[in-house]
Amino acid sequence: MAGRPGPADSPDWSDSEAPSEDPSPGRGLELNPFDGLPFSSRYYGLLRARERLPVWRERFPFMEGLTQSQVVLVAGEAKCGKSSQVPQWCAEYCLSTRYQHGGVVCTQVHMQNAVQLALRVADEMDVVLGQEVGYIIPLENCCTGETILRYCTDEILQREMMSIPFLGCYGVIILDDVHERSISTDILLGLLKDVLQARPELKLVILTSPSLAGNLSSYYENVPIIEVRNEFPVEVVHLCVAPKDHLVSVIQLIFEIHHTGEKGDIVVFLTCEQEIEKVQEIVCQEASNLNPDLWHLNVVPLYPKEKCLLFKPNEDLEKVYQRKVVLTTSSGESLLQCGSIRFVIDVGLERRKVYRPRIRASSLVLQPISRSQANTRKQILGTSPSGKLFRLYSEEFVHRHMKPLKAPELEEANLTSLVLFLKRIDITGLSHCDFLSRPAPETLMQALEDLDYLAALDNNGNLSEFGIIMSEFPLDPKLSKAILASCEFECVDEMITLAAMVTAPDCLLPLPPGDKKAQQLRMNLCHPEGDHLTLLNVYKAYQEADCLEKWCSDHFLSPSALKTASGIREELLDIFKRIELPYSEPAFGSKENTENIKKALVAGFFMQIARDVDGSGNYLMLSHKQVAQLHPLSCYYNMKKIPEWVLFHTFSISENNCIQIISEISPELFMQLAPPYYFSNLPPSESKDILQQVINHFSPISTTKKEQKTSKDQLCEAPAEPRCVIQ
Repeated sequence: MAGRPGPADSPDWSDSEAPSEDPSPGRGLELNPFDGLPFSSRYYGLLRARERLPVWRERFPFMEGLTQSQVVLVAGEAKCGKSSQVPQWCAEYCLSTRYQHGGVVCTQVHMQNAVQLALRVADEMDVVLGQEVGYIIPLENCCTGETILRYCTDEILQREMMSIPFLGCYGVIILDDVHERSISTDILLGLLKDVLQARPELKLVILTSPSLAGNLSSYYENVPIIEVRNEFPVEVVHLCVAPKDHLVSVIQLIFEIHHTGEKGDIVVFLTCEQEIEKVQEIVCQEASNLNPDLWHLNVVPLYPKEKCLLFKPNEDLEKVYQRKVVLTTSSGESLLQCGSIRFVIDVGLERRKVYRPRIRASSLVLQPISRSQANTRKQILGTSPSGKLFRLYSEEFVHRHMKPLKAPELEEANLTSLVLFLKRIDITGLSHCDFLSRPAPETLMQALEDLDYLAALDNNGNLSEFGIIMSEFPLDPKLSKAILASCEFECVDEMITLAAMVTAPDCLLPLPPGDKKAQQLRMNLCHPEGDHLTLLNVYKAYQEADCLEKWCSDHFLSPSALKTASGIREELLDIFKRIELPYSEPAFGSKENTENIKKALVAGFFMQIARDVDGSGNYLMLSHKQVAQLHPLSCYYNMKKIPEWVLFHTFSISENNCIQIISEISPELFMQLAPPYYFSNLPPSESKDILQQVINHFSPISTTKKEQKTSKDQLCEAPAEPRCVIQ
């Protein structure tokens, strides 16, 4: 960007925030201390809007606290301005010390917030985005060595600690949205306690909601709390009895609000993305039949995983008023940046993914939100003098079924990547790590066990040399192991592409029912050896396509997902070059290459093997007794082929248990590459008996009674062929 950000680059302001372009008298020649240039007229208009924010009243108490204390805790309600103003005040503090201890970094849970806030703050500070103010998110770095204030995701700062443990380039570290309790935020809270002791000059600022402020103050030895509250009361309407179908009630309420003629956008909190799609489809259909005299309904689905700006300025706002209906889930609470919201509809439920270590799989659980989440949704309307919150649940439901605080992700997620990270930065004795909330011991033990199976730990429980290399990749450890195994099997290029494709969002979109042309185009991309090689086919075709948007549309593929995969692939290639791993040229298409790709996959995903037990597509997990079916988007599903033994990438327990991204493997290949100590811990089953026969014979399995008797006599014999050297 060559100049200052102008109106087209700035975020969408509500009517109350809209800045004036007229400079204050006598202030036109003031110089910006951050870049030495005169302030623009726009700066003063934005400054007046900033001064009306609730957090502005706490500016001087905050600056005093930052000067006198090492840790400052700001407890502010949603939309009070803390995420945009506090980092600017911290930048002013670092400027006053001439940056002798470093600049400012502010973490965000969602990468959309990092981008939006950096854009807004650069505008308010009257500097160039990417120079004095910037952002770093996965696959995108909009900063330079001279950047004073950086916004980044909490994962980015966490990984930065691998190379710079004490974060010496920062004088102030700001952790924002701590109440969302992501794993990376909780890790940073714990690790920074030690960093603060090692660096007395470092300042830590914690931004959170009031519900968690007391716990955080005690966690950091009773640091003082600066409280920020919004001004406007919110009208809250509860239902006496919960509706039988909350989606029907949501849709009815949207149109009732719309027919009142009251101005203002609507936000609806639903349980999952599937509900967002369903409500969007119905509302759009019904909206087309509305009275043309009514305002246009613009349905905006907000998926927290996607990088997008939620509210864009309407160029025709003066001609035609559009009421936006924003559909989102619990994760979208902090992504709502527009001040035009007047109505919030809350179903009071959410679908959370909870990891179950005993079966190494996640289950989708429908449960009530917490009281702190319910209060956050109320605070969204705190800047509106006429906001209304419709809760599709009773007050009794709040007190009887809602927990006080949101459950931390640390208690519900797979911790294998976390343990690998902690081992990498030389933290030992996990039971003594000072987390705000203690992880479940069973989940920690399962994570250590998995890392041991993957050869990431040595005999003393510390990281092996192999584990150190694995930790360099920002991937699931199983996928990192598969990539490293590809160095031995000479399929590095293909495995890097595959890792990028499975890490990016799903690129395969559902096909329209009965569209034979679309089905044929999809079949042309399918690979007979399974979904993993199908994804390689898709990426190869994507790279060779002329008009990408049209090609993706014709094949019902997500262009944004494929673009993300391309970026991830470049990042993985850079890591390969940086740590000087052996790289093999692509050979995709040959029979030998196909077999090598499967070997690399099994080397990392031997814990994710399933067998069709009845010939009808009922797959039994090898490591436990869960049964699943093929996912409808699997190439095997389209080819009407049911392989007996498969390796799968993901499996979640839900109403329709499905294994996703699968490839057929042979039991011989599995026994050749799976660690023997892993096989010895598998529960007894028919599948294990078959594999034991493979160990005894290492030849095609025979089912005669005589040979079955022979296999029992040879139960403890080792396989004749060596294991994979990479392990």
